[in-house]
Formats: sequence, C-alpha cells, structure tokens
Amino acid sequence: MSDETVSMIPQQRPFALADRFTREEGAVYLTGVQALVRVLIDQHRADARHGLRTAGLVCGYPGSPLGGFDIELGRQRAILLENHVRHLPGLNEDLAATALWGTQMLHSIGNAKYDGVFGMWFGKAPGVDRSGDALRHGNMRGAAEHGGVLAVAGDDPHPISSMFPSDSNIAFYDFQMPLLFPGDVQDIVDLGLHGYALSRAAGLWVGFKIVSSLADSAGTAMVGAGRVVPRIPVVELDGKPYKPVLRINEAGAPMREAERDLYYARLEIARRYSYENALNAVAFDSPSAWFGIVAGGKTYYDVRQALRDFGLDDDELRRLGVRLLRMRQIHPIDPRTIREFAHGLQEILVVEEKRPFIETAIRDMLYASALRPTIVGKTDESGQMLVRAFGELDADTVARAIAARLLRKLELPGARARLDYLDRSVLAPIQLSATRAPYFCSGCPHSRSLVAPDNSIVGAGIGCHVMALYMGKETFGKVTGYTQMGGEGAQFVGVAPFTGHSHYIQNLGDGTFAHSGSLAIRFAVAAGTNVTYKLLYNQAVSMTGGQPIMGAMSVPALTRVLEAEGVKRIVVTTEEPSRYRGVALAPGTTVRHRDEILDVERELAAVPGVTVMLHDQQCAAEKRRLRKRGKLSIPDKTVIINERVCEGCGDCGRKSNCLSVQPVETEFGRKTQIELSSCNKDFSCLLGDCPSFLTVEGEAARPAPKKPLPAIDGDLPTPPRFEVADDFGLRMCGIGGTGVVTVNQVLCTAAVIDGYQVRSLDLTGFSQKAGPVASEMQLFKNTAVRANTLSAGGADLYLVFDPLVGVDAGNLVKADPARTVAVMSTSKVPTGRMVADIHTHY
Repeated sequence: MSDETVSMIPQQRPFALADRFTREEGAVYLTGVQALVRVLIDQHRADARHGLRTAGLVCGYPGSPLGGFDIELGRQRAILLENHVRHLPGLNEDLAATALWGTQMLHSIGNAKYDGVFGMWFGKAPGVDRSGDALRHGNMRGAAEHGGVLAVAGDDPHPISSMFPSDSNIAFYDFQMPLLFPGDVQDIVDLGLHGYALSRAAGLWVGFKIVSSLADSAGTAMVGAGRVVPRIPVVELDGKPYKPVLRINEAGAPMREAERDLYYARLEIARRYSYENALNAVAFDSPSAWFGIVAGGKTYYDVRQALRDFGLDDDELRRLGVRLLRMRQIHPIDPRTIREFAHGLQEILVVEEKRPFIETAIRDMLYASALRPTIVGKTDESGQMLVRAFGELDADTVARAIAARLLRKLELPGARARLDYLDRSVLAPIQLSATRAPYFCSGCPHSRSLVAPDNSIVGAGIGCHVMALYMGKETFGKVTGYTQMGGEGAQFVGVAPFTGHSHYIQNLGDGTFAHSGSLAIRFAVAAGTNVTYKLLYNQAVSMTGGQPIMGAMSVPALTRVLEAEGVKRIVVTTEEPSRYRGVALAPGTTVRHRDEILDVERELAAVPGVTVMLHDQQCAAEKRRLRKRGKLSIPDKTVIINERVCEGCGDCGRKSNCLSVQPVETEFGRKTQIELSSCNKDFSCLLGDCPSFLTVEGEAARPAPKKPLPAIDGDLPTPPRFEVADDFGLRMCGIGGTGVVTVNQVLCTAAVIDGYQVRSLDLTGFSQKAGPVASEMQLFKNTAVRANTLSAGGADLYLVFDPLVGVDAGNLVKADPARTVAVMSTSKVPTGRMVADIHTHY
C-alpha cells in the first residue's frame, strides 16, 4: 500500500475500544497521543519477533500539545506492563532525559534483566529548550545496540495553549539529532518504529516532532508485522564498516573522537537510512515535470488538500508537470533524494511552517549544481513574503502560495475560483458585547488565593493562575512580569534595585514548585529580595489534566523545606484551619483562614526578605471528579438565591469569581441564580452580605439518588442509515468541559464501526477552563489524501452547542451558505465576564 493513500476498512467489522492497542493486523482508530502509546507496544512486539527480550521506559513532563499523553499511558498501564513498558513520570524534562540516558547504560551497569531498553522522552517545545544539555549529552554519548531513544517534542505553532509559538527544528539540528516529522496517526505508528531502528543503527537519539494539530487529531491507521521492515545502511569510517560506540564515561580528549564519528559516520547513517527506507520520497511524478513542491510532516497533507481544493488530482498534476516530494525525516537529508527530485525542474516551492529549515538545506545542496532550479519558500525571487513564517499553516494559507507560483505559467480555473472564494470567505470578527474566553472553574482555589491588596505588583507564570492576565480583575493586583516555568520571582530579583517598588507578589503552583520553582525561591532568598510567594497547594497539575505531582510534598514538609531555604515567614491559609490542629509545621509557621488572605498579604509585605503564603485548597475540577467517583464526600449544604429578593448587583459574582453564580434576565430585570449542576460547593458566593442567599443543609441538600431507567415496551425502531457517497465534513463548537470532544469521539468511533475512514481534530487549548472549543470530523471512503482540518467552506454540517463560539470567525469560516446545514443551540450560557461585571450583557 502506498504511504500516500489510506487503506479501506472492511464494512461492519468486529470492534472493541481495546483494538487500538491489541489488534496486530489491520486497521485501528487512534488519537495522536494513543498512536505514541501504540509505538511503544509495537516496538516490544517487533523485538520479540526477532528473538530479543527488551523493555521500554517512557519518561517526560506533560504539557500541551502532549498534555494528555501521560494520562493515556496511565489508562493503558496494564497492556504496557504486559509488553514490559514502564511509564515513569518526570519531575521535570531534563531529569527525565537523563533517566533515559540511564537506560542505555544497562549492560555497562551489569546484571541486566533484558537485552536492551528502548526509551521515549516527551515534553513540549519549552521542555526541549530547557533539556538541551541533557539531550545533547545523551545523543553525543549514544544509544545502545538493542535500546534506542525517541525524543518526542510537542510543538504548538499557533500557539493554542503555550506562551509563545514554538518550533523545535533548529534545536534538534543544534543537538545534532535526526528529526522525524509525522503528519498523521499513520505516520506516528510507522515513523516511531523507524525511529527506534535508526537510533540503534546510528547510535543516535532521534527527535520526533508532534505539532498540536496532530497530537489533538485522530484517525484510522494500518498496523501489521510487515508494514515497517527497516533497511540498515552500512557506512565506512577509516576503511571499515562503522559500528556505533556507546561512550558511558568518556570525557575530554576521547569526546573529540566522538564528535568525529558523529559527523562522518553516525549522521551519515541517518542520511542513508532516510534514503534507503524512502522516508523522503516522491509522492507523484510527471515525465515532463517542471515545477516541484516540497512539504514535510503535517504540512504535506495541507498541500495535498490545497491541490484537491483547486480540483487537481494526481493525474491532472502529472499532466501539468508537477512533482511532489514528501519529507518525513527533515534532518539530516540525504542529498541524493534532493538531486533526484530536482532533476529537470525549473522551480521548487518549499512549503513549511516557521523558519526556512528544509528550504535552507535544499538550497545548500543544490547551490553548486549547474542546472539548479529556482528555489522559493518563505519569500519569492523579489523578497516578497510567499509562505509566511509565523502562526500555523493550513490548506487555505498554503493554497495562496501554490497558486501564486502555478498561475504565473498555467491557466487553472479551479485555482482562481478557489482564491476568489477564499477572498470572499474571510470574515471580520463580529463585534459582540460578550465573548467566550477561558475562566476559572466554579470553586477554583485561584478565585480566592489570587486576590491582592490595592496597588500590589504581581508576577505571573505557568499555571492556571495565568488566566488572571486575561480576566482583567483589579482585585488580582497589577499583573506584571510573565516568566517561563521555574523563573517565577526571579524577574523582580533583577529589577528590584532599580525601582521604587519595594515589594513583589509572585503566584506559583505546587506543580511548578516541584518542577523547578523551588530554585527561584532559593535565588530570591540568596539575593535578599522582598518577594512574597503565593504558593497554591492544590495537589494536581491542573492545567494539563489534573495529574498527580511527582515529588509532591505534604504541607508540613513544604513548610520545613521553605524554612530550611531561608524563607523569613510562612503562613498557611486554608478553608479549614481546624485540620492543622496538632500538625507539626516548621517553626514560626502560622495557620489562618482563607477569608484573611488580604490581611496575611499585607503582613507579609512588611517582612523584609522572602515570605510565603501557602494556600491549601484542592483543585475544584479534581474535587468534582473525586465526588463523582465516590472518593470524596459531598457537603450536606447547598446555596440557592431567592430571585425575588435579589437586586442583581453582582457583588456575589465579583467576590467569588464563580461561573456557577450566573446572571439571569427576568421580567423584573437582571437577577442572579446558582447553577447547581456546575456548582462545586466552594461557598465563596456567601462572602457578600446579601439577604437573597439561602442555604439548605442536611438531607434536603444531598443530590437525589439516580432513578433507574424506565423499561421500554417493544423494540426501538431502526434508525435510518446514514450514507456518505464520497466524503462528509462536520464542524462542531461549544464550551470547554461540556462534552464537545466526547461527542466527536463517539461519532468517530461509530463511523469506524460502520466502515468509514475517519479523520478528526479537537481544538481545545484552554477549553477545559470554560473557554471555546471546536472539533471536526471527516468521513470518507475514497483514498484521496487530505488534511486533518477542514478547508474554508468544507463543513457539510455545522453543529453549534454555544452561539457565542458559533459566531467566531475562525469557526464560521468552515461553513458555506450553499453547502452547510447548521444545527444550533440557542441556550444562553453566561461568560465569566458576565458573572463579574453586571454591565456586560449577552
């Protein structure tokens, strides 16, 4: 089967959710992160078929777009252990990389239980940056003969849920690591196995680039023992075949030899591996080709989609003289691939996101060629922008660049019509009185812990508390200074001598503290800077899925560590001070009720040096999950509002910042009500002195027991069968946390059972925090290659769960008045801004 086509799935085959990991032949349905789990299982199976007894270790740090990977590893723990793969959560990214270097030392340590250990490191792009030294060390020292390491980097080019747009290409180039770039779930499964084979053959660690639109996607993929059969190249060094050397303890002069074989043998093996295994290959050719397009990874599928939108199939492109090179190993590139591709071409267009990486490599390889073609990419011959170097590319942006080159020499009515359509479909943002934006969950501890005295200067950092920047709450202080993870507070250490502000408040989560934030506190102590750290102890890495914190300490242990580091004063704030009666805290530590937070902050500001307010309150989302599972008791107390008494002043919303305290329009004007279905029973709404609030306690406050489903008399009617003649596109959008992604996955799974090919994408970002979320599903039965996101106007059905998100230009552009059917909920769900500001209307 060609890599450019998608295999057909047999109609109505037996199906189980476990198939995605247990089925060893045929088609499976996988999300991007599930495909990474599948790679680990398949690698162990492949080794077993070759008589090797190997084990695997996966270790890294969660963060979007790989925020759900460790959660999926936890769900699949049983099958991973069955295949001798262990998941070890990383305290941070560089320590995780060092642990994986340890796996390659197995036979040097001795008493080995296995023939080798294959490793997988993972982290988002900032984790690649901070782990550069560890990754460089591991790569230079090598990989074991039956081991190997994949370093999976989550790049967020848009960015959807990262501080900055990210691109790890140059980092891996600098680490001198090969870099594989899958474009869909099939690529992840295939290239993962190639990556381990390459790592072992060359003695190199191999980079594995996963962009957000791939990590958040899903689709069908073929698996099978014979699908990936690596061809191992032979490279000579000093006149004899080179065998990689694992350098466990070498330093100094011997590492110069390591650098030599890295350049002239190991990277050469990587180049030849890509050539001999056709990782970079011509997707289609023409005997009269004059124009070539080069694209890698996910962008290759955008190019194919753009050409389809022009009405150009493979046969038509061959007739027009177009040749396409698909890149799956973007470093190092074998020159033979480029020379063979470029032969006879007049022009090459390189389509890639961010900086010119592939483009620069191709230009260098062809510079000395007597018949070198014109090479364009980021700019054209005159220096004008062609393929933009910022943001994320999709089929529509790619289409403009391709058309700009083809229409110079060809008359393509379909391309001109598509460009006209794109020009008409560009929508200006609709000016609304309210927009959907991320917000703290109902009962979030940040709603209480972030309040700051007037005129306070407050530092931001990585964590849910960063949403204080977007919420515009004056009560959270003047938020100034957004740092990288682990740098919290160090920004004020630098500026303190040069400003009249004598004190700084720095927000910090317990997950970040364990990861690297403890060093920032130590730095501030060493510098003698006046910083109060507000350290939230919520027992979860809340922003990436609520994972438990590796290396987490109890509150008493934290106070003792902070006291030993030289913190001048520590105050624990909590909703239940009685829980600390008799608890041994560090000397001088006091416990106060959370209602006294502002007083505590004023007192700490008056203490010279570093102080810490340690706020003990569990993550509201985790509380809700635990209560649903019966692992946490539900308070026998409920709050309701008498709307007849309520004056709609909004004080309860301002004080609680709670999404469950919702405005409601009545015949008597704006009132307030408690949305009990989302209420997490934090009771911060009671802070206001309002006679409209009532509390119900005891038996009456407990949730009603679930009633058994009523019996159904007779058989249910058979639903009408839904047929897709060629393909079908669905775009749905709504509010994060309300089930949009779940609906998408249910529909996709049903489509797989019914025999359809499926591609889907879940655009989440901050959506779990009540922000906007969109999902897409594409169903098809043909073999055309397509992008994993719909082009403009590509939706046949536009399913809108929330009108505010539905009228967003980025969602609405997927609908076409002549093609799309819209089904829309008109329910008005208040936004966070409406809760806090009575002057914001729906």
